Amino acid sequence: MIDDEKIIEMFFERSEQAVRELDNKYGKICHHLSFNILNNRQDAEECVNDAYMGAWNAIPPARPHPLFPYIVKIVRNISLKLYWRKEAAKRSGHYTVALEEIESCISDRKTVEDEIEARELARIIEAFLDTLTVKERVIFMRRYAYADTYADIAKRVGISEKNVSVRLTLIRQKMKQHLIEKGGLT
Repeated sequence: MIDDEKIIEMFFERSEQAVRELDNKYGKICHHLSFNILNNRQDAEECVNDAYMGAWNAIPPARPHPLFPYIVKIVRNISLKLYWRKEAAKRSGHYTVALEEIESCISDRKTVEDEIEARELARIIEAFLDTLTVKERVIFMRRYAYADTYADIAKRVGISEKNVSVRLTLIRQKMKQHLIEKGGLT
């Protein structure tokens, strides 16, 4: 498989092969993430294609390093925009459930009004994640960054769905306490 630097160079050369290589390397993950958010294969396909177009338009001048989180972030953002547009009238879907689970820990029903506060909150959450075991971090990230279901997480880490549920509850409680202690939550 071709390395990220070569793919980025292809983007800079404006070679359409760059998009094919990006899809070959990260397409499966991108489709999985988008599908987990949208629960619709056609919408997920559209979002991934839009993300590739976004990467095409951004590279150059951007030179993302590493490439994987860059493309995943684009896919997630596009998928979330579509998700919120489609779910505005109804409150259902497993990703809404995942967001509601963590919402009480990170927001006070207020929006983050300024970039500095958002960065500080991100720094506090990153510091919290560093306190978790590797397994806890994987469970947390798979649920809230990749929108995996409890069943997917259970299979990935080798525990029961109920155990995933319990661990996520405990992690959210610890995170809420950490945010209160560090001033990230009032």
